[in-house]
Amino acid sequence: MKQNHTKKVRDLVDGVLLLDKPVGFSSNDALIKAKRVLNAKKAGHTGTLDPFATGLLPLCFGEATKFSQDLLEADKTYETTVHLGQTTDTGDTEGEVIASHDVNVTLEQIHAVLEKFRGPIAQVPPMYSALKRDGKPLYEYARAGITLEREARNVIIHKLELVSYEAPFLKLVVTCSKGTYIRVLGQDIGEALGCGAHLNALRRTQVGALTMDGMLTLEQLIAHEAPLSLLAPVDALLSSFPAVQLNAELAKRFLNGQRLALGKEPVTVPAEEGRVRVYLDDKLLGTAMLGEYSILAPERLIAFAQP
Repeated sequence: MKQNHTKKVRDLVDGVLLLDKPVGFSSNDALIKAKRVLNAKKAGHTGTLDPFATGLLPLCFGEATKFSQDLLEADKTYETTVHLGQTTDTGDTEGEVIASHDVNVTLEQIHAVLEKFRGPIAQVPPMYSALKRDGKPLYEYARAGITLEREARNVIIHKLELVSYEAPFLKLVVTCSKGTYIRVLGQDIGEALGCGAHLNALRRTQVGALTMDGMLTLEQLIAHEAPLSLLAPVDALLSSFPAVQLNAELAKRFLNGQRLALGKEPVTVPAEEGRVRVYLDDKLLGTAMLGEYSILAPERLIAFAQP
C-alpha cells in the first residue's frame, strides 16, 4: 500500500502578528509555531529575542515580509532585571555561574554608573551570540570552549532608567539602537559597579512604533476560532511614515515602478521629504521615497495591489 506524501498546501496570508514570545522559545521556534497555526506560506520575524527573553516579537506574513527590514533597523525598548553579584558565561540565566561577589552598592553609585552608559557607547558582542565567524555562529565556538577576539561595535542607549533596586536585583528600562546586546549592557553595568552581573529577566516592550497594544500569546492564537482575524494589516509596520494618496491613474503607474512628479497632480502629499507609504483609497500600494519637487520614487510594492 502506497503512502500519501502529498505536501500540505499553505495559504497566502498577509498581515502582522504582534506575538508575546514565551520563555524557552527561540524567535524561529515561535515563528514556526505561528506559521503552522495560520497555515501561512511565507513568514518572517523582525529581530531575534533570546530564548530566555519574552515580549514583543512582530511576525510578518506574506506581503508584510517586504517591510520587515525597517523594524530590524528600528530602535527597541526593553524592561530588564539585572542580577548583581553573579556573572554567568552567557550573560543570562541560561549560563553557568563563573564568578560571585558581594553586593555593596548604593543608589548613588548606581545612578552614577548608569549615567556613563547613556548615549553612544561601544559594546563587544558576546561569544554566546548568532554573529558569524568563518561561517559559524559565535555560540558554536563558545560551546566548544573557544573564545575569539571580537571588535567593539558602536550603539546608542537612548534611555536608561532605574525602575527599582532591591539588592541584588536592579530593574531597568532601556531604549536602544539596533544591534545593542542588553546582556552585555547588564554585564558591563555590573563590572562598573565592581560586583559583576547577569540578566535575570528581559522583556521587549516596543519595536519602532509598535507597542504591546494588541500583543497576543501563542495560546491565544491557538485557541482562537478564527486566528487569521487576529492579524494586523500590512501597513501596521509603516505607521510612522507619512501617507501619500494617489488617484487610479497614478496608482497604476506607481505599481509599474515609474517615478511620479506629484507637484501638479490632485493627490495628498506630505510636506516633508523622505520615506512614505502610498495608497489608492484605503489600499496600501507600497513604500516610496518622496524627494525634491515632490518626485515619488517607488521602493517596495504590494504584489496584490493592482487597481
